[in-house]
Amino acid sequence: MTSSSEETWKSHWKCFVACGLIVLSPFQYGVDFGLIGGLQAMRGFLKIYGHPAPQTPLGWNLDTERQQLISSLMTLGAFISSGTAGVAATWLSRRQCLWIACVVCCISNVIMMATKHIGALYAGRFLIGLANGYFMTFSQLYIQESSPAKYRGWFLTAFQFFTSFGTLIGTIIDWATAKRPDESAYLIPLGMIYIVPVILTICLTFIPESPRWLILRGDYDAGVKSLRWLRPEGANVEDEAREIKAAIDREKELGSGVTAADMFKNPIDRRRTGLAVSAVLLQAASGSMFIIAYKAYFLGMANVSDPFAMSNILSTMGILAIIFNSLIVVRFGRRRVIISAGLILCGIFQLIIAVVYDKHPGTKSTGKVLVALTCVYMMSYNGMISTYAWLAGGEIPSQRLRSYTFGLAAAVGFLGAWITTFTAPYFINPQSLNWGPRYGYIWFPSCIVATIWVFLFLPETKGRTLEEIDEMFEARLPARKFRGYVCVGHVQPAGPGSEKAASTASHDEKIGTEVQHAELKA
Repeated sequence: MTSSSEETWKSHWKCFVACGLIVLSPFQYGVDFGLIGGLQAMRGFLKIYGHPAPQTPLGWNLDTERQQLISSLMTLGAFISSGTAGVAATWLSRRQCLWIACVVCCISNVIMMATKHIGALYAGRFLIGLANGYFMTFSQLYIQESSPAKYRGWFLTAFQFFTSFGTLIGTIIDWATAKRPDESAYLIPLGMIYIVPVILTICLTFIPESPRWLILRGDYDAGVKSLRWLRPEGANVEDEAREIKAAIDREKELGSGVTAADMFKNPIDRRRTGLAVSAVLLQAASGSMFIIAYKAYFLGMANVSDPFAMSNILSTMGILAIIFNSLIVVRFGRRRVIISAGLILCGIFQLIIAVVYDKHPGTKSTGKVLVALTCVYMMSYNGMISTYAWLAGGEIPSQRLRSYTFGLAAAVGFLGAWITTFTAPYFINPQSLNWGPRYGYIWFPSCIVATIWVFLFLPETKGRTLEEIDEMFEARLPARKFRGYVCVGHVQPAGPGSEKAASTASHDEKIGTEVQHAELKA
């Protein structure tokens, strides 16, 4: 047998291959986000869907309403599809849902490329949002359920890396075609959207299904077979499969069926649902979405020279932050990183950007300062918030409610992104309030409030198996005690009878746990 101490990342190469393929899903999402933000600053696109605006730095502009809908309909579609992920997961596997996303993505792109009518463009944006919601939700569920606890942080860091890398590729493609005077300026970038869905559609046939999903569905043997494919040769997959099944069976004692209402029926599940939703919502609370969605337009209207090239720089700096983050994600806790560096720094940089532009708007020196500060902001966001927010939100849900809870968390995250992308044009578009970078005044207090929430409520789950996380929540630990808690491998079912079951635990077991905690503190 291969012991855990002898295992290395090389021995897990098949799991790395499977999860490496799955992270093409967030890459697709990132490409779409990077492309659509740049299209709104292209003459070829604006000549069809916009109008001349000689008084603006770009010479063309979009109506505020059109700008809102082009960007926000995608996140609205993602909100709807991720919000119904729990229902879909009742009947469909993780891979089947990703296949559906690939098909819908291609259909939506055909619509967007074949039309010059704004209504059809809106429909295409909404459909691709439905696909992206499945891409982001079910790819993360697969990674969370298939990867060992030791490497889960790395895999989810790779998830965020490929999201940002996709955004960079999208902005580079826009930069390469932006100066074309006709519609090919935006049709070429849209044509690139087909690549990833085609690759995913083919390659998903060569990796196994999520072992936890299979066991949850009652197909224990198939779950063991999936684990055997994903784990190193000689690993004791039977023990891991039995532990997964035992945790699922304990939770099933609550009832024979699982519905969305179960997320709120008892205090433990309500707490886990609230934490998962709030953790993912940290991304929107940081104010990053308006920069990601409108960076080329935002920089162009702020009179920054070559906004497409500057957009590439912003995306590159964000990726460098994620690479650095990969070196610490499995060593340090989520809470410390998010609190000390992420949200606080993002809030401060948003405030400085707003103040600088407020005092000296439209000058070239101000433009350089904006680019520099926004670069550091994106590094703070990508390296310290986005990865950890998805990671915490994905680890916290219970086994039997994982599809429902994480689907809801992803949906609320997309809802926050939709609100941001929908309202941002009112603030930054010259036809409306024309705040431009002054929009940062709104996001500074948002970051401060989010920091306080993290400090008070977000528990530490670094290095824990999903079964250990179940145990700690069933023990009703406050957030501050998660980090030092020593798990004993006994989880009582939640629900009306949980207090009674907990009261019947042996006195010796309680004493042993207290001794372990005392030794740890010492």
